[in-house]
Amino acid sequence: MAAEKTSTAEDWEKAEGVPSLSDPFIQKYLSGRDALVQQEKQQRMKFQPSYQSDYLFRKNLSPTAAEASAIVSQIRFEEQQTLWTKDYEDSLVSQHVDVFPGMMFYLARDRIDKSKLWKIVRKMPKGALLHCHLEAMPDLDWVLEEAFQTEGVCLISDAPLTSAEARLKTGFSFTYSKISARSDVSIWSNDYAASTKIPLNLAADSFPDGGRKGFIEWVRSRVTITPEEHLKHHEGPNEAWRKFISCFPILGSLIYYEPIFRKFIRKLLRDLLADGVYYVDMRSAFYTPYRCLGQEEWEPDFINYCDHLEDEIAKFKASEEGKDFWGARMIWTTVRAMDKRSVINSMNLCIATKLEFSDLIAGYDFVGQEDAGRSLSDLMPELFYFRKACAENGVNIPFFFHAGETLGDGDSVDENLFDAILLGTRRIGHGFSLYKHPLLIDMVKEKKILIESCPVSNEALRLCGSIMSHTLPALLARGVPCSLSNDDPTILGQQVSGMSHDFWQALQGWENLGLEGLGSLAENSVRWASYEDYTPEEWGASVRDGSMGKGVRAERLKEWTRRWERFCAWIVDEFGVDENVEPKE
Repeated sequence: MAAEKTSTAEDWEKAEGVPSLSDPFIQKYLSGRDALVQQEKQQRMKFQPSYQSDYLFRKNLSPTAAEASAIVSQIRFEEQQTLWTKDYEDSLVSQHVDVFPGMMFYLARDRIDKSKLWKIVRKMPKGALLHCHLEAMPDLDWVLEEAFQTEGVCLISDAPLTSAEARLKTGFSFTYSKISARSDVSIWSNDYAASTKIPLNLAADSFPDGGRKGFIEWVRSRVTITPEEHLKHHEGPNEAWRKFISCFPILGSLIYYEPIFRKFIRKLLRDLLADGVYYVDMRSAFYTPYRCLGQEEWEPDFINYCDHLEDEIAKFKASEEGKDFWGARMIWTTVRAMDKRSVINSMNLCIATKLEFSDLIAGYDFVGQEDAGRSLSDLMPELFYFRKACAENGVNIPFFFHAGETLGDGDSVDENLFDAILLGTRRIGHGFSLYKHPLLIDMVKEKKILIESCPVSNEALRLCGSIMSHTLPALLARGVPCSLSNDDPTILGQQVSGMSHDFWQALQGWENLGLEGLGSLAENSVRWASYEDYTPEEWGASVRDGSMGKGVRAERLKEWTRRWERFCAWIVDEFGVDENVEPKE
């Protein structure tokens, strides 16, 4: 019957004069079309100087890496046919969505454990994590369990948490006290007075909707963008940002007590290394106060915080489990919505801390929603004050500005990109709107400025509907140096502190990327990491020279390349004979 239908269709096409794909003039068109596609891909070479070219990275792939890339492309094609199916679409019927590779991260996340690409990405040497916020990095289940087991940890609220509505919006945080903790009152009752400290275990076990288990889920709903919130893109970025910003004080209060903080840093570094991250540039707003072991009062500054952070980094690097870890540094950040006096105070504290911890403090930045905060042009008096104060104190604190994390085009927020570049930023956080600015693209390439791209974050904060509509491919096509980062994995619902989710989404979502493109992004992260202090001239030369230069950066690039080659050999060994074979554990 099928053969008869086919024959009938062919007869009809001939009768109607419809040409066949095999006709010479159709084949000539297709041949010319394929040549044009290849010419467009080759055009990247024209746009990209050698120090940043994913074209040259692809061109110079070793035979093993080329074979691994071909295998991964085959697996990707297979999963397009078998993983993103009608059956999976039916399981999401309540959301009324199509299923496709690169779909919204929250909906795609359930496919992870069924994906061979995930197993491959998890093994990949990702290099350096250049854009993350420390308060938004803890494993929530782990850190809550640590809080339950740490003596003196309490819960505190701005008002009684007596109803579901009150628990949805009332401000609360974690704190420490052995002296003023109250066990004779419930935070869930009208008898509770604002700011009364309630022992955490008592508060959790008496949670009115499910006891401790319900308490954990309630905290999770307050410090993450929930499944429902992920899907409400029609509410726009401002609503997502309101929830996003509210998470930081809660998470900060949970980790900024010395016993928990020290364990958190050790676990964070261990988890990053397990995910193929060998170096991290962290950001912290230095806003939530820190408390040392057993102290009832907050620390007046962040000296002990930095001392404990530096100590734990050193201990991890010196340990057997951390011997492959390259290190971690801190980019000091100030909340961009602060008034002038508060910004200046933060800047002065940054300089004082740099004088005390020169190896730890790597740079300076502003954080917070660009659309709702002060623009860089508005902050110009403070920024010139900062430069002068740094010079007077003999310290080198370069800029690593957030900029272009907006949907705007030509407004004052979008124009943060101009100021970031003119002020000498060494990297740009997000740079989502950069693709709209041809002149700035040329300047970014000329000045060797890297874009710290965070696709999952940009989706969750409603700059794009999914990775398929992200702007990073447009930047890569124009030769802009970029890397991938995870930004705020606790809040965004990634549930792990590593970068695998962003790498996985990029690999399965973008046809032009492939394993080789993913490798280029990872190599870029190693090339643009701030391993130590550099003068502007040293920074530019070391980035330009790459592995052919001298010093720490060149050595790290060589080491990453060795790990990349071993990773590619693993792909060939595990998947090369039969791509359907599951990898050995």
